[in-house]
Amino acid sequence: MEDTLLIGDHLLVDKLAYAPAGSISKYILPYEDVKRGDIIVFRYPVDIKQTFVKRVMGVPGDHIRLENKNVILNGHKLIEPYKIHKTEYIDSYRDNFPSQPNFPQYERGQAMLENNVNNGEIVVPQGSYFAMGDNRDSSLDSRYWGFVPRENIIGKPLIIYWSYDAPTSALANPTIGLDHILDLAQHFFTKTRWNRTFRLIRGYPVQ
Repeated sequence: MEDTLLIGDHLLVDKLAYAPAGSISKYILPYEDVKRGDIIVFRYPVDIKQTFVKRVMGVPGDHIRLENKNVILNGHKLIEPYKIHKTEYIDSYRDNFPSQPNFPQYERGQAMLENNVNNGEIVVPQGSYFAMGDNRDSSLDSRYWGFVPRENIIGKPLIIYWSYDAPTSALANPTIGLDHILDLAQHFFTKTRWNRTFRLIRGYPVQ
């Protein structure tokens, strides 16, 4: 999701943002529907022990394809001020999607290509969402592992309550190691990205 979110951003997540599928509580509490352009937090479908953050680009029934890095949604080219491209070359699969994979494909991604392509476009099935990262040239997203099931969605991020410029390896470790504690003690004030503290996270309408 760079540069919308950075490695080391700590997020406050609203887990009550979306009504659980099939729940009558959505008629009682002020729940939202998952919308195109929402940034969502969800359990990674390939390994639900991992948590991912991506932007919803397609909701059930949508038709999606990419042409030379541009997203075509339901026949219209999207204007996306939030997206970042960090490579100039065109990848035959990543940037012209869906197409023949040029790498060993995830099983879920292969199933999507086999079962959900119509006239050269991905058709998002019921109960699922198509999610992409804003750092389009380096994002492990629905192009590779398929759709996000509705039940995998945890909520939506609201605010960055702390951002720390720590090594990726330290942040990926589920336990806090001694090296990370020492790094915090020595560099808390210099490595904290103060300009990102309490920054609100907002989606962008995708139509």
